[in-house]
Amino acid sequence: MMLNCLLHACETELTDIDMAINFKKSSCIRIGPPNDATCASIVSLNDHVIHWMTEVRDLGIYIGLVSSRVFKCSLHYAKCGFYRAANAIFGKVGHVASEETILQLIKSKCLPILLYCLEVCQLNKKMI
Repeated sequence: MMLNCLLHACETELTDIDMAINFKKSSCIRIGPPNDATCASIVSLNDHVIHWMTEVRDLGIYIGLVSSRVFKCSLHYAKCGFYRAANAIFGKVGHVASEETILQLIKSKCLPILLYCLEVCQLNKKMI
């Protein structure tokens, strides 16, 4: 109830300055106990529903819950992007380029995908 009131106040203020919330990109996540409890739907003034999620994406970083209580960044999508970019390089240059060239391409094109915003994530030994 209070979250709906807060959303409506934000919508009203944003309307006054000709701005709006993009509800297609909006979601809610609940962190901490009792996070497995059912939450009431959050509905905007225009009847858009903000859905509750267990994982959200912000600026390319996936933030989620582990064992429903701990805040954690997910590196799964970053690793998939890294491998996708590396496979694209191998597919284009194949066995034509030297090892040094391939390593330089991976360092300049693939590594930034893997390391993007990594400093905001708390990494444990397994993730490293």
